[in-house]
Amino acid sequence: MASPKPTPCSFSEEFLQVARRVIRQRTATVQTVQRFRLALLLHEQPTFSNAMAAEVVGISPRQVQRWRQRWSAGDCSVADREGRGRKAAFSPGGSGHRKGHRL
Repeated sequence: MASPKPTPCSFSEEFLQVARRVIRQRTATVQTVQRFRLALLLHEQPTFSNAMAAEVVGISPRQVQRWRQRWSAGDCSVADREGRGRKAAFSPGGSGHRKGHRL
């Protein structure tokens, strides 16, 4: 069974310039660099399948699919959305009952 056609993404020149600049920075996070690399790859090779793009960038095909959908809907950012992911079960700097008690 053939995979579905990739969702087309369209990026502004300003976004692409930021992407090119950020992937050269040593201070950018790995996730940010991967996302910008994906955007640049999809701009240059829009017919790449999710699996092909995932292999080049080093992320899962499902992540490629999610970013493609988000970008094709017009949300051209690489920041995580609020409310995503598991919430912390404790506060690392909070007042735990063992705080200050060491062996």
